[in-house]
Amino acid sequence: MNALQLSPFLPALLGGALIGIAVSLLLLVNGRVAGVSGILGGALQKRDQDFLWRVAFLLGLLGGGVVLQFLAPAAFVNTTNRGWVILAIAGFLVGYGTSLGSGCTSGHGICGLSRFSPRSLAATLAFMLFGILTATLFRMIAGVQ
Repeated sequence: MNALQLSPFLPALLGGALIGIAVSLLLLVNGRVAGVSGILGGALQKRDQDFLWRVAFLLGLLGGGVVLQFLAPAAFVNTTNRGWVILAIAGFLVGYGTSLGSGCTSGHGICGLSRFSPRSLAATLAFMLFGILTATLFRMIAGVQ
């Protein structure tokens, strides 16, 4: 039995600690908030002095996923019973929503709340409320569990 099997909460605790360390380091070293949608949006815009750190950050996110795929392939099993096209459309809609909401859960929910930002609190509550409503309505309308 390995350490991750000792408690079902340990992977989440370790993941949360890694996220906390990563966003703290980005703020301390680069003076930037780790809002993933803003980082991606900036990397897709004109290339300036911010381009390299943005690409490095995004490659680090992808690299972490690649490492996890090798270490724990079961973490990538699609348990939603939905096809990749539906998941891609959902991902696009989330991305579009981040532009409407002026940020995402990483920027507002992690970084903004830790700085006691009232705007981030309102945004995070809206994200969660509408996420819950959308999932509930989708299940009711589509009859999907």
